[in-house]
Amino acid sequence: MIKFIADVNIEKQIVDYLHDSGYDVKWMPDYNCKISDEELIKIARREKRILITNDKDFGDITFLQRRLSAGIILIRVKEQKVLDKVKIIKKLLEKHEDRIQQHFVVLTKDKMRFILMEDVK
Repeated sequence: MIKFIADVNIEKQIVDYLHDSGYDVKWMPDYNCKISDEELIKIARREKRILITNDKDFGDITFLQRRLSAGIILIRVKEQKVLDKVKIIKKLLEKHEDRIQQHFVVLTKDKMRFILMEDVK
């Protein structure tokens, strides 16, 4: 089963949904609220966890700095309504769970974009 690590900017309702759905999820506010993006990537890579974030800086880290991880889910919901984000995560997991690992996934209210991490190399 996929393991997740949720950035400090991910709402607790999303973490609770993942946990209640049986996923192994580590929420960074439970560990270190001031963790750097670089350290978060290191933990995700070391523990083979998919990083979930609202921070588009991880696109730069992934594609410009060539820092790979087990995968990243970037949530880009403009209204920032947590219930919309939970619905989008649920849809992603129900329909595309097999496409998450080793991908940079960008989620918006209307689209899901999958970029294979190997293409970053």
